[in-house]
Amino acid sequence: MSGSSTRPSSTAQSAAVSSSKDPDLSRSLSSRHIQLLAIGGAIGTGLFMGSGKTISVAGPSVIFVYMIIGFMLYFVMRAMGELLLSNLEYKSFSDFAADLLGPWAGFFTGWTYWFCWVVTGIADVVAIAHYVTYWWASAPLWIPALACIALLLALNLPTVRAFGETEFWFALIKIVAIMTLIVVGLVMILTRFSSGPGEEASFGNLWENGGFFPTGPMGFVAGFQIAVFAFVGIELVGTAAAETKDPTKNLPKAINSIPLRIMLFYVGALVILMSVIPWTDFSADESPFVGMFTLAGLGTAAAVVNFVVLTSAASSANSGIYSTSRMVYGLARDGDAPNAFSRLSRRKVPQNALFFSCTFLLAGVVLLYAGESVSAAFTLVTTISALCFMFVWTIILFSYLAYRRRRPHLHEESTFKLPGGRVMVYVVLAFFVFIVWALTTQPDTLMALLVTPIWFALLGGAYALLRRTPLHQARVAEYNSMAAGEREAVKALNRG
Repeated sequence: MSGSSTRPSSTAQSAAVSSSKDPDLSRSLSSRHIQLLAIGGAIGTGLFMGSGKTISVAGPSVIFVYMIIGFMLYFVMRAMGELLLSNLEYKSFSDFAADLLGPWAGFFTGWTYWFCWVVTGIADVVAIAHYVTYWWASAPLWIPALACIALLLALNLPTVRAFGETEFWFALIKIVAIMTLIVVGLVMILTRFSSGPGEEASFGNLWENGGFFPTGPMGFVAGFQIAVFAFVGIELVGTAAAETKDPTKNLPKAINSIPLRIMLFYVGALVILMSVIPWTDFSADESPFVGMFTLAGLGTAAAVVNFVVLTSAASSANSGIYSTSRMVYGLARDGDAPNAFSRLSRRKVPQNALFFSCTFLLAGVVLLYAGESVSAAFTLVTTISALCFMFVWTIILFSYLAYRRRRPHLHEESTFKLPGGRVMVYVVLAFFVFIVWALTTQPDTLMALLVTPIWFALLGGAYALLRRTPLHQARVAEYNSMAAGEREAVKALNRG
């Protein structure tokens, strides 16, 4: 695709300078890596552990909740895909945000995305430490926590291909677990399995216990505020764009398969779960996967699901370390982070950025000994993380609107256009407003909503200092000049 000429020369120059010192990122992720990376990003730990709470709150209407969220986020991914392919110099969505909205957008998007994954990674390290105690009850929690961080470093330091291979197998474990659940559940339904008097596995359980909306409109709304957190990481393929072989082929393929994945892995699994077990029997504190496998007479269900959830948390932490290191690397190349983070190892891995992100995971070791407040604190912190992910998704959509306004010729040339164009962007933005409103309906999520602006205030203060530097003043001036030139070009095109 054409369009590299529209890249701000300041960014191109910084990239050139960096490239003169260090090799560029290696395009070593193959089609199967990207496909499984996209699946792993779309299947979070929330499906295995958090779906019990979602079902208990919303009942069978949770099926529609996941379908609607997946439908909306598919268009965010299509917008991201069109933007990334409009200019193959873009390394991630932080790059096109800076290019299309201004240097401030690249700074806010990059550091907010880093913050999202670091917070998620801390939560994952704590979760992994507790999961390990299922087999090793006497182990001090700090041992598996530190071992997890060391393992993440060992998996990411060698090459990007090593990360791709690890994530491939992590995602495969999740897929096998869900497919096993679906097959076992179908057998139980077809054989009319009975778990007790009057409780028989049947698709009728979806509507025979108060209908599809048994908890009313507000129960349906509450399902959104919980379920949206299960989709964080769906944009991960955008972070891997710079290290993807043949991105013009592999990125569209990965993005276009998102609806099928959501229908199979989320909707399919939930339909089976609520058909085998009436939704009224689900507990917010227990994994529905364990419950169904136990009913099926699989005595090792708890151990198997514990292993699956452990690998799911490890997968999430692994993806987080990968994406944060690449984001900090990109920020450093643009002058938004210390230059030391822009250096690559001989294996073309941003090892300084990798060590930087892993250092923050050590906070998870401290939180292991914070007492009973850990659960409540992490509910708050992970909610804040999910809100910040929504900010990143919103920036992607605003970048698309700027792209359509300033570079209509690139949109016309695109072979991967966003279906529905601007109309769908506004529909999705309206949906995000609805999600924010939904978060105000519960005390714990309302608290997170009120605390989140603190992060953006801190970023705003940091950027206010950073923009005074000569480098950023030059970037802003060049961006303004480029934007003005593009506006004039569009006006001339319209007059013609």
